[in-house]
Amino acid sequence: MAAVFTPGLQVTEKGVIQKDRRLPLEGEVTVSMGEMVTAETVVARTELPGKIYPINVANQLGVDAGRLKSLMTKTAGDKVTEGEIIATSPGFFGLFKSEATSIVTGTIESVSGVTGQVIFQADPVPVEMDAYINGRVVEVIPSEGCVIQSNATFIQGIFGLGGEARGEITMVAKAPSQIVTESDITEDCKGKVLVGGAYLSVSALKRAVEVGASAFVTGGFDYDEIKDLLGYEVGVAITGGEDLGLTLIVTEGFGEIQMAPATFKLLKAKAGMMASVNGATQIRAGVMRPEVVVTFDEASAPTEIVKPPEPVGIQIGDKVRGIRAPYFGLLGTLKSLPNEPTVLDSESKARVMEVTFEDGTEAIVPRANVEAIKG
Repeated sequence: MAAVFTPGLQVTEKGVIQKDRRLPLEGEVTVSMGEMVTAETVVARTELPGKIYPINVANQLGVDAGRLKSLMTKTAGDKVTEGEIIATSPGFFGLFKSEATSIVTGTIESVSGVTGQVIFQADPVPVEMDAYINGRVVEVIPSEGCVIQSNATFIQGIFGLGGEARGEITMVAKAPSQIVTESDITEDCKGKVLVGGAYLSVSALKRAVEVGASAFVTGGFDYDEIKDLLGYEVGVAITGGEDLGLTLIVTEGFGEIQMAPATFKLLKAKAGMMASVNGATQIRAGVMRPEVVVTFDEASAPTEIVKPPEPVGIQIGDKVRGIRAPYFGLLGTLKSLPNEPTVLDSESKARVMEVTFEDGTEAIVPRANVEAIKG
């Protein structure tokens, strides 16, 4: 039977997952091989170099650059605090004295008698990497981080905004077809991972941010509202660093789209449990999907890294989802896989598949424009 390999979303009730936790630059790993950790456990830490600030102190004092070093009360290598006096000018016959102060807390790197500049470097910025999920350390990467492995329920979305967050799963929709409105969000939602249905109104999202919700998982959302919320356009290629006030995960697509019943049922079964979520999305090379992870029986997870299974091609009759316009977010069934490349409307050739969408529409779609739905 014909089959084809495509990227796909995972909705898995029971599986073994790994999370690679690495620092942005070399530092100290604080856990050891085989150690059990919680999501909040710091597994590695480092310090980012402080920002450099060149300041013309000679100009501030109103003196020639050549006199600067003799007027400094601090010199290269000295620690300084913001607002601390670093140089003084005696003025003229004791009048018109002037002072220069440090603009940052950090270190004086150099003092130039040629340019009159003092180079400051701010104190290093501490960076800590947590485990993100409960589990066991199954690999330690010296000076970089580690790999955490656990048994987990794993749900991927099609699009997300915002970075990593955690909270208790709380259902605010009673059915996968429900439209969540502002009135559905209460003060009790603070710190929770909220689960909606077919659509999340922008007023409801703002209310969730207002009450301090940790994340929101919804079937559909209006893409046009994102620019109004953030104040700038967001592409669907790479996301994750947005300051939305919470993490948003869209499981089905843009617009009013019922959350897949299996996904809704699985999230409802996990209500009251702690979840780790991440809205980071990358659709192009190095595909990354927003995710909801709920770990369980962490101590019984394999002690050695479990390799993911070999990819299985989708076959005729399998469920697929459009990931590019004009079928973005639409669910359908694979009807056929023509062997030969097909000329598209753009007059380019591509390998395609024939898909019957849930609304009955049949379309010829480039294989790169769909993904499998993996259970």
